[in-house]
Amino acid sequence: MDGRSIKNLTEHADRSEKSIEAYLTRKVKAMGGLSLKFSSFTDIGYPDRLLLWPGGKATWVEVKSRGEKPRKIQEYRMARLRSMGFEVYVVDSKDKVDEILK
Repeated sequence: MDGRSIKNLTEHADRSEKSIEAYLTRKVKAMGGLSLKFSSFTDIGYPDRLLLWPGGKATWVEVKSRGEKPRKIQEYRMARLRSMGFEVYVVDSKDKVDEILK
């Protein structure tokens, strides 16, 4: 592999949904919370992660690769969760993860 290929692989890994999701999970754990992978057997479009915090607080997070946007059904589900009083975020970078965890 040449240096350019290695750089491309490294940059892709840093921007990928998987990498961002792993980073989110590590940060939440370090803060004393749980980052649960959420999957519904009956409905689609819910955010990827349900963060549970000491004191009974819950936060939903949709993780995307850098520059990607939620689909229409995801926007609908997130709006519904917000209308119920939940905090809901979309993150597409490690910097955005840091922002929402402040």
